[in-house]
Amino acid sequence: MEFRDAFARVIGWEGVVAAIVFVVVAVAVSLALLLSRKRSGDTRRRSSHPIVEVGYAVLLGAVAGAIVFVTASSQNSLTTAVQPRAGAAPPATQVDVDAFQWCWRFHYPDANKSVTGVCGPRDTALPTMVVPTGEPVQLRITANDVQHSFWVPDLRVKVDAFPDHVNTVTLTFDQPGQWRGRCAEFCGSYHATMDFNVRAVSPQEYQQWLAQGGQT
Repeated sequence: MEFRDAFARVIGWEGVVAAIVFVVVAVAVSLALLLSRKRSGDTRRRSSHPIVEVGYAVLLGAVAGAIVFVTASSQNSLTTAVQPRAGAAPPATQVDVDAFQWCWRFHYPDANKSVTGVCGPRDTALPTMVVPTGEPVQLRITANDVQHSFWVPDLRVKVDAFPDHVNTVTLTFDQPGQWRGRCAEFCGSYHATMDFNVRAVSPQEYQQWLAQGGQT
């Protein structure tokens, strides 16, 4: 199952449940108000502008619906890395992701290239994992010391990294771009600065990058 499909399914069901709860609560509150007014014999003058009030309520509902729609649409557009479907071709690109206190190392075994950087407040020095677009990329994620977690929020990808164990995930990046990732498992004093970048480029640019020594 694709990461995007899994998250969309969960969020979709959450939306359905939230809508049902909202309708039930709104109906219950409305009935309670009407019954309370009848029982108390409230004879206060009704509103002289019912059309305006109804229009105002409809407008608010439309605005709320538009916000929900735009939010759901933007969530789908943010996800540009998905797992390939069953039966897809084996990944042509493999990247070994090594997490350690307190940074990352990306090794490309087919090209015998390794990339690291300096994890800290300066974005320009962060390690960057470069991957090609339009083809499966297999990430083999492990840790060298304590438990870490490979997390790219905008791609909805999160994989734990354990010492002496390899977790594998295969992704396909459908368009170029760059996204910030970070460690999602508290791992010590400098956990908060353990960030990295993921950059997806065209296959041609990816091959050029490898030929240049794999430097970012």
